[in-house]
Amino acid sequence: MTPPSSFADAGRFRRLFPFLRWWPRLNRETLRADAIAGLLGAIIVLPQGIAFATLAGLPPQYGLYAAMVPAIVAALFGSSWHLVSGPTNVISIFLFASLAPLAEPGSREYISLVLTLTFLVGALQLAMGLARMGALVNFISHTVVISFTAGAACLIFAAQIKYFFGVDIPSGATFAQTWHDFALGLGSVNPYATAVGAVTLLTGILFRRTAPRFPYMIVAMIVGGIFAALLNAVFGEAGTAIAMVGALPGSLPGLSAPDLSPETIRKTLPVALAVTILALTEAVSIARAIAVKSGQRIDGNQEFIGQGLSNILGSFFSAYASSGSFNRSGVNFEAGARTPLAAAFSALMLAPILFAVASLVAHLPLAVMAAILFLVAYGLIDFRYIATVLRTSRQETAVMLLTFLAALFANLEFAIYAGVLLSLTLYLTRTSRPLVLDVKPDSAPDSYHFTADSGLPDCPQLKMLRVNGSLFFGAVDHVQRNLEQIDEFEPRQKHVLIVASGINFVDLAGAEILARESRRRRSIGGGLYFYRVKDAVREMLARGGHLREIGEENLFPVKSRPVAAIYRKLDPEVCRVCKVRIFRECHVTLPNGEPVKAA
Repeated sequence: MTPPSSFADAGRFRRLFPFLRWWPRLNRETLRADAIAGLLGAIIVLPQGIAFATLAGLPPQYGLYAAMVPAIVAALFGSSWHLVSGPTNVISIFLFASLAPLAEPGSREYISLVLTLTFLVGALQLAMGLARMGALVNFISHTVVISFTAGAACLIFAAQIKYFFGVDIPSGATFAQTWHDFALGLGSVNPYATAVGAVTLLTGILFRRTAPRFPYMIVAMIVGGIFAALLNAVFGEAGTAIAMVGALPGSLPGLSAPDLSPETIRKTLPVALAVTILALTEAVSIARAIAVKSGQRIDGNQEFIGQGLSNILGSFFSAYASSGSFNRSGVNFEAGARTPLAAAFSALMLAPILFAVASLVAHLPLAVMAAILFLVAYGLIDFRYIATVLRTSRQETAVMLLTFLAALFANLEFAIYAGVLLSLTLYLTRTSRPLVLDVKPDSAPDSYHFTADSGLPDCPQLKMLRVNGSLFFGAVDHVQRNLEQIDEFEPRQKHVLIVASGINFVDLAGAEILARESRRRRSIGGGLYFYRVKDAVREMLARGGHLREIGEENLFPVKSRPVAAIYRKLDPEVCRVCKVRIFRECHVTLPNGEPVKAA
């Protein structure tokens, strides 16, 4: 039998090298699936990498470099089996906006700042992962992830519509501006480009439905490319004006060194902090969104570490700050990737493609790429979950709509922040108003329970309540208000019994309010009592000295009869003329022991 220490050592070793968890799963079938997905990912990243590098103010090859080394490292040291790291449009735009005032975009100084920033981003991400701050992503609710994904899918669709229809829309246009410009440019739609995109799209849909295990995206790309070539042969390239991917650089990433001088760090550190938050939010959110579909569990700490190592090493291989990509991760999953090796294959295949197939890929129509991304975008939207939210919860619907609209009309990172903030606000609102129910003793002869649906009237002297929820600083006002309302509605109810089985946690403010209410009840001739207090709550009350003020004798354990003990403290004169008599004791004796006279 393997000693326990061996299991612990193996666990630590796998945390250091997480790829050892999935490495034993590799076989001929998974390698084939990963290779196909990797090939498609390599083709997809070619035009994207060039476009994103341009957005970042860098030479085009830097976008491809960011899809090589960082993608391999993130795949090996991250936790997601489908996340593909590399250049992203949000980080590219953010880099340009933040660093362009410091140096001329594309210049040697600018590239040096970018590489330094990439190193700092990686170091911050790694530090957060080692500090086990990955739990922060738990505050991103499932509804936020689903609506964020749907918003990103719509952005992907909007970004590709100009290539699908051949309409001239400025790069970097907002979602609203894209549709405005598209509406104005309907008269200039290129029918040949649209036909190529439509053929690609229909081919992809057909093969996805009839042969889901077949690499339908590659088939669709080949069919779309051949159809475009036929149109060009018949009508001429000048007549069709079908836009192509274009010429690509054919060089591997060279070694580079970030400038870690104090002056450069001073310039780039504030930007690096912001990019760190953006990149981690993007990567982990995308990983979780894909995991919803794949059923995989994401380790936020490991994802932080993987992203950090990828950017640190990437800064020494001419890569700028990378993160998870919705486009490529969605393609990777939809293409049938089985392990993170697919992302590594994608990065490795990119190098020979640059040398051997660059000229062929350069003739791939942009409309074909747009159609492929339409398929990916559609697959990212979870229509069933969205319909369930709309049917069942107004609060979750509000979170979903806010996140979705923020993704469309602000940006993806703000959408995450807005969704999380609203989720937390609604959660705090719910928990700050714990449910307070009127209860009565269960009428069953041997029952120790209290029920809210007995149909019995209130006892004139003893109010019984069940509190379902934690008593923390945000909830004390609500609970106190409910206790004070007892005096307003029935001043004779000086005694209050709280069924505390639903109270899981009490903080100092909650303990204070309970002790204060106990003192107040005693001062008016009554008392505050508790039934079924949980051990953790009792310990908290005892630790702060509040249990002494409440009184140990006023806490009744499970399967005890609190009403029998409290009944002896009631005013017998009130009981003498009482008509409701809801307790068994009411029918036997008065609180002072005097027998009850028959009516």
